[in-house]
Amino acid sequence: MEQFKGQSRLPKFAVPKRYDIHLKPDLTACNFAGSVAIHLHIVADTTFIVLNAADLSVHSASLSFDSGSSSSSSSSKVLEPSKIELVEADEILVLEFPHTLPLGIGVLNIAFQGTLNDKMKGFYRSTYEHNGEKKNMAVTQFEPADARRCFPCWDEPACKATFKITLDVPSELIALSNMPIIEEKVDGHLKTVSYQESPIMSTYLVAVVVGLFDYVEDHTSDGIKVRVYCQVGKADQGKFALDVAVKTLGLYKEYFAVPYSLPKLDMIAIPDFAAGAMENYGLVTYRETALLYDEQHSAAANKQRVATVVAHELAHQWFGNLVTMEWWTHLWLNEGFATWVSYLATDSLFPEWKIWTQFLDESTEGLRLDGLAESHPIEVEINHASEIDEIFDAISYRKGASVIRMLQSYLGAECFQRSLASYIKKYACSNAKTEDLWAALEEGSGEPVNKLMNSWTKQKGYPVVSVEVKDQTLVFEQSQFLSSGSHGDGQWIVPITLCCGSYDARKNFLLQTKSETLNIKEFLSDKSNSASAWIKLNVDQAGFYRVKYDEDLAARLRYAIENNYLSATDRFGILDDSFALCMARKQSLTSLLTLMGAYREEVEYTVLSNLISISYKIVRIAADATPDLVDYIKQFFISLFQCSAEKLGWDPKTGESHLDAMLRGEVLNALALFGHDLTLNEASRRFHAFLDDKNTPLLPPDTRKAAYVAVMRRVCTSNKLAFESLLRLYKETDLSQEKTRILSSLASSPDPNIILEVLNFLLSSEVRSQDAVFGLAISIEGRETGWTWLKDNWEHISKTYGSGFLITRFVSAIVSPFASFEKAKEIEEYFASRSVPSIARTLKQSIERIHINANWVQNVQNEKHLAEAVKELAHRKY
Repeated sequence: MEQFKGQSRLPKFAVPKRYDIHLKPDLTACNFAGSVAIHLHIVADTTFIVLNAADLSVHSASLSFDSGSSSSSSSSKVLEPSKIELVEADEILVLEFPHTLPLGIGVLNIAFQGTLNDKMKGFYRSTYEHNGEKKNMAVTQFEPADARRCFPCWDEPACKATFKITLDVPSELIALSNMPIIEEKVDGHLKTVSYQESPIMSTYLVAVVVGLFDYVEDHTSDGIKVRVYCQVGKADQGKFALDVAVKTLGLYKEYFAVPYSLPKLDMIAIPDFAAGAMENYGLVTYRETALLYDEQHSAAANKQRVATVVAHELAHQWFGNLVTMEWWTHLWLNEGFATWVSYLATDSLFPEWKIWTQFLDESTEGLRLDGLAESHPIEVEINHASEIDEIFDAISYRKGASVIRMLQSYLGAECFQRSLASYIKKYACSNAKTEDLWAALEEGSGEPVNKLMNSWTKQKGYPVVSVEVKDQTLVFEQSQFLSSGSHGDGQWIVPITLCCGSYDARKNFLLQTKSETLNIKEFLSDKSNSASAWIKLNVDQAGFYRVKYDEDLAARLRYAIENNYLSATDRFGILDDSFALCMARKQSLTSLLTLMGAYREEVEYTVLSNLISISYKIVRIAADATPDLVDYIKQFFISLFQCSAEKLGWDPKTGESHLDAMLRGEVLNALALFGHDLTLNEASRRFHAFLDDKNTPLLPPDTRKAAYVAVMRRVCTSNKLAFESLLRLYKETDLSQEKTRILSSLASSPDPNIILEVLNFLLSSEVRSQDAVFGLAISIEGRETGWTWLKDNWEHISKTYGSGFLITRFVSAIVSPFASFEKAKEIEEYFASRSVPSIARTLKQSIERIHINANWVQNVQNEKHLAEAVKELAHRKY
C-alpha cells in the first residue's frame, strides 16, 4: 500500500463511469449518512483500487466490488477487499483485494458517514433565521478537492463520470441538485428525492443544497427554466440576477455556438459561503452579496458586482463544466477565461457602464501581484491537493483574463471567437490543457499562438518596455519588471502597439528580442509641431506590460493628458505605470505627484478611482518616510478631488449615470480619509439623520460607506457614540451588502483601542466567519495593534480558517502594510514555526511587500526637491 502514499495524482488502473449516490443529511445533529455505487472500468491488471476520501468514516463491512455486474453475463462475482486503509495525509482510501481484479466493468459499493462541518467546504452547514428561529441548511462546496469529504470518489477534474443522486430529507424542505427532480416520495416527516442522471462531469461540480427557500423564475427563449433561490422573504432581491442570467445564457449560446447543455439552471444565495460564487453545473451557489440586489438598499457597485459574478459563473457552464481543465495546473483556463468573458457579456447588457475601461482594475491587480519575485507562472505545478487553494489568486483570474484580452486584441475579435467555438465543440464533455486552446487559436488564425503565449503562461512576471527618441527613431528595450526594483531575467514576445500624435497614426509589431528600433519619420514629416507630438505605447492598455518613457516623451504625454487628447484607458495606463515605476524606485515621487496634478480635470470613473487608490498608497508611504510632509500631501489630494466632489455633491442627480453614482462614494470616502473637515461634518449630519430615519433620502446606499468611514475617523475612546450606532445598525440589518459596508468601515478609526475592539468584534459570534476579512481594512494608526492582535489570536484564526483560502487574507491584510526591514524580520521569525502549506506563498509575498515598502521609504527620504515640490502642489489652486 505504501506505493500510493505521497503521490499528487491517483493511479490510473480504474476509471469511474457513473456514480449512484444516496445521501441522508441530519440538519439537527449536523451529520450525514450515505452510500455510493461507483461503476468502474478496470483497465489494467491490479489487486488495488485507490480513490479519494477525507473526513469520512467508511463502513468496512459494506465494501464490495461486484465484477462484471453491469453486463448480463452470469460470471459476476462479489469480491471483498482483504485490506482497507484510509490514508489521512493523502486523503485516499486504498483497497487491496486477494486476487487480480478482472478487466472490464464492475461496481464498487461503499457505505459511509460524515459530519456537516462549519468550514464552508465539502458537505457543510450554513445557518439562517426563519420566523425568528435559527436553522441549519446543508450545502456543498467541492472545488477544488472537497467532493471527497462528501462521498468516496475519483476527485480529479479529468475523472469525469455521470452522477445519479438521491436524497432523504425532511419533507418540508427544498432539496436541489445539478439536475431536475424526477421523483419525490413523501413518507411522514421524510421525503426521498431522486434526480435525473447528469451528463458527464467532474466531481468538483456536483452540488446539493437542502433548506427553506423562496425563488423567482423565468425561461430563456429556448425553454430553459432559470430560477434564483434565496432565504424566505428575499425573493424580490433575486429579480435582477435572474434577468441577467436569462439574457447571458442567450448571449453565450451565440458566442460559443453551443447551447447551454442542461435542462435547467438554478442559482442560489447561501448565507455562509467562503468564495464569491461557485459554478456547479446547473446549480450555481453564491454569497448573498454576489447574487441579491435590493433596489432601495444596494449601491450601484453592488449591482455591477452581481452582474459580473453571474456572467462569470455562467461562462463556466461552457468553459469549465462542458470543457474542463485536465488538472489544476490549468486552473487559469477556467478562471482567466470566465473573468474575461464576463466583461464581454456585461458590456453587451450594460454598455453605459463602460465595463471594458473598468477591466483595467483586473489588469492592475494582476500586474501588482506579478511584479513580485514571489509570484508564480499562470501555469503552476501542483503536487498536492493542499497547494491548490492558494492559486485561486490574481494570477489565475486577473493575469489570466488580461493575457486572453491581449491575445484577442492581437488576433482580432472574429477570428478569436471562431477558433474558440471550434475548441469548445472539439473538447465538449472532456478535458483540455492550455496547449489545446493555443492549438485551436493557432489553427484558426495562422499566427504562432503557442510560441507567443508560452512566454506569458509558462514563466512568471512581465516586461517593462522602455522607450526613447533618438533622431526620428524610437528605441525600445524590454526587461523584467519587479516592484522591488531589482533585476529579473525574463524575456517575452511582446505585442507592441503605439500611436503617434493621434489615434489614426498607429503602428503594431512583435518585440521578440531585448531591444529594437523603429523609424518614425513617416509620423513626423507632415507635422509642424513634431516637438509636442505625443507617443503612447500599449494603446488602450491591451497588453500585459508596463511602459517607461524617457523624460521628453513623458512631458509630451503629460501635456496630452492636460489637454484631453488621450482615451480614458490610456490616461489610466500612464498613471498606473508611473506609480509602479515610482514604487520600484525607477522614478521620483516628485515626478509622480506632478503627473497626478495633470489629472485635475479628470471625470472618468475608472481613472479617478485609480487616482484615489494610488493617493492612499502614497499617503501610507509618506507617513513612514516624511511624516512632516503628510499634511501637505493630503492637502494636495484634497484639492485634486474637490473639483469632482463639488460636481457630484452628496445627493444623486436625476438621470445621472451608474458610474457617477459609484464615483460619488469613492471621492467622498477619499476626502473623509484625508481629513477634509467639510466632508467630515456633512457626513456626520447625514449619518445622524439616517439613524433617526432609515428611509431618509439624505444617505442613499452609494454614499453610506463614505459616511461610515467619515464618522469612524472621529471615533476615539472618549467619543464612541458613532461606533456604537454602527454596531447597532450591523446587528439590525439582514442585508449582507449593508453588513459588509459597515464591517469595511469600522477599522478606519485612528484610535488603536477602538481598532482592537473592532478586531475582536470580527471574531465574535455576531460576524459570520466568511465576513470577518472585510473588517481588516485597518487605518495607518492601527497597524501595530493589528499585528499584536493577529499574534494573540493566531491559534483561533488558524483553527477557524486554516483549511480554506480565507486565512491568507488575514496574513496579507495585516502583514503587507508595514514598511521596515526590522518588522519584516520580526514577522518572519514569528511565522517560522507556524507556517503551513496553505499560507506559505501568501506569507512570502507579504514579507516581500514589506521589503518593497521599506526600500521605497528610504528612497523617498533621499529625494532632494520633494519638500518644496509637495508644498508648491499643496498651495496650488485647482
